[in-house]
Amino acid sequence: MKRWKQVVRWAVVVMLALVFSSAGLLGYAYSAMIAMPGTSFQGPLPTSTPAQARLAVELRATVERLASGVGLRSMYHPKQLAQAAMDLKEQLASLGFEVNEHSFPTKGSLTPNLEVTIPGTTRPAEIVVVGAHYDTTQRSPGSDDNASGCAAIVALARMLKESPQPRTIRLALFPNEELPAGGTPEMGSWIYAKKARAAGDNITAMLSLEMLGYYSDAPGSQKYPSPLSSFYPSTGNFIAFVSNYDNRALVKRCVGAFREQASFPSEGAALPNAIRDVGRSDHWGFWKEGYPALMITDTANFRNPNYHRATDTPDTLDYDRMARVVEGLASVIKALARD
Repeated sequence: MKRWKQVVRWAVVVMLALVFSSAGLLGYAYSAMIAMPGTSFQGPLPTSTPAQARLAVELRATVERLASGVGLRSMYHPKQLAQAAMDLKEQLASLGFEVNEHSFPTKGSLTPNLEVTIPGTTRPAEIVVVGAHYDTTQRSPGSDDNASGCAAIVALARMLKESPQPRTIRLALFPNEELPAGGTPEMGSWIYAKKARAAGDNITAMLSLEMLGYYSDAPGSQKYPSPLSSFYPSTGNFIAFVSNYDNRALVKRCVGAFREQASFPSEGAALPNAIRDVGRSDHWGFWKEGYPALMITDTANFRNPNYHRATDTPDTLDYDRMARVVEGLASVIKALARD
């Protein structure tokens, strides 16, 4: 009987150890991957400032130029893809930038990565890259995916040009993010990252702007890959900062910097690579070359019902909210370029 009591006692101890161990692991996982610094903004948004109102007009104009003026732009529509690149190059040049064009062959046509540089003041060899893809799927005019990201790049170029930071800032535009090129050696952002690695560029952070314009206040408007719905809001009114577990420090730094300056809801996630959606944009190519990178997104098909459809048109986007996000991103980029 005494021996049986000892066995039971040890069994209870082992069970408690397993429970507390599991709880400890869960607590660490939550702290490392989901908990973010600062507090996400809640409640009604403040009245737009005059600067935000002007920015909203600017963003809409670029989205309309690409989605309505150019339309479908992919490797299957090479003329329109080239037209989109030329339009974006002209917009950046009109701001006073020298636009670097790095072209590579895609299905018999030359396709350019575009880049402008704001040199760093004291640590110019350390580089922050901010990029977006300008191609679309075969069926969609791509207002949110990803004319919104391109519009943000042009706006950020204007906003950051007159305030250089210690680190160099590069603003880039890539083709071939969408399938069938995405995830292959033809992907523009991966080609860019390979070129940077071969040149020995010290890229300290890369931010991929992937769909920034669709928001909803409707309950249940936000979905997630399993099992994330237990940890995040069910209303799609926020901007998300997403990367893998290896880049959790970068995610936390960006979310913290955004929340310090922007009165806009935000969420962050640094998740295992097994959740494939964390790598579904141009930051993936930078991961492949060993650079720290993340995606900033309205969460694409987990929120926007027009994703990859002909209905992804300029009138479906919320430019007021998009302007607030872009303004907040300018603060994030400055923080990364100062750190």
